Amino acid sequence: MSTAPASKARRSGTAFTVFLKEVRENLRDRRTLLSAFLTGPLLGPLLFVMLVNVQVNRELDKADRPLPVPVIGAQYAPNLVDALKEGGIVPGAPVADPGLAVRRQDADVVLRIAAGYGKAWRKGEPVQVEMFYDSSRQDTRSAVDRVQQLVETYARQQGAMRLVARGLSPGTAWPVQVARRDQATPQSRAVLMFAMLPYFFVITLFMGGMYLAIDLTAGERERQSLEPLFANPVARWKILVGKLAAICAFSLASLAITLLAFAVVGRFIPAEKLGMELDLGWHFAGIVLLLMLPLVMLLAALQTLVAAFAKSYREAQTYISLLMMVPLIPSALLAFLPIKAQAWMYAVPLLGQNLGIMQQLRGDGVSGEQLLLCLAGTLAAALVAAGVTAQLYRSEKLAISG
Repeated sequence: MSTAPASKARRSGTAFTVFLKEVRENLRDRRTLLSAFLTGPLLGPLLFVMLVNVQVNRELDKADRPLPVPVIGAQYAPNLVDALKEGGIVPGAPVADPGLAVRRQDADVVLRIAAGYGKAWRKGEPVQVEMFYDSSRQDTRSAVDRVQQLVETYARQQGAMRLVARGLSPGTAWPVQVARRDQATPQSRAVLMFAMLPYFFVITLFMGGMYLAIDLTAGERERQSLEPLFANPVARWKILVGKLAAICAFSLASLAITLLAFAVVGRFIPAEKLGMELDLGWHFAGIVLLLMLPLVMLLAALQTLVAAFAKSYREAQTYISLLMMVPLIPSALLAFLPIKAQAWMYAVPLLGQNLGIMQQLRGDGVSGEQLLLCLAGTLAAALVAAGVTAQLYRSEKLAISG
């Protein structure tokens, strides 16, 4: 009489048993541990913060240091050259070919003053100063803006003096003035620098469970250990649930380590030097973790589904590497095609997480409706993916290698 209840209890706990087995075995796998708990979660945030620090400090250093700029025809406009010197520009020796000097990166920017500058100036005619630069070079943008601003400031001052000399008000030349009212907050400006942070979190989830998903399906299929597992009198879906739970556990642990790392190293990002405010603390981490919960299940199901089609571990790596490109799409769309978020967008997996994290970075927060849509939409997609994977697990061909 006691045998049947005991057998029923063992079967009901099959999923948990599979979960514990897979977690224990993969905790001994060095490759899985490095991927889930070290390479992405810790190394990624450290490199991210180092790169941001180097970029910020380099830009600030450029802004403070004297800027050498080759000037062709400096003798024709001594007053302009003096104004540039006051602004921290160090006029350099003229170059024979200014365009070539910029393309070869011998100079960030080159100024050329025409020989007729003095004559046109004395007549009160417009004069031209040519500025050579390469807009494809990201590192020279601050230098170009600095030189352009100094030249334009000098031009406005001289234009105002000309009007005063003729008995006219300087305002005559500018009948309409634009009063700029920037509504960006210090925290919302941080989005400009950290727009790819949501993609970073998604990839951390992806990498955290990737090797486990491959090993638990394609790996076991290659080692021919799936067939004896499926031979047990246990429903296939329970085995799948145990494997998915193990993958989700590793992915969540990877994400938690990443969020903890960002909460710590985020304090060393000099955002205040750029007039920004960045909050990657515990509240931010909690919202990200909540937004990502259904995505953990979705990615685990998709990785398992893709790995189930592969006949070997290496083949599964290739397929899942291609799948890794999918999370990049929402981040790329929001970075290059800024759109106004609509309510339905939060129900789209990956896109909803991107929008929610970006709002949290801006300091706007995520509303209850947006959070519910994000969780419900991604959870529905995760259940569909898990259902398709469960159907695939019912196939006898899955257990056969080769």
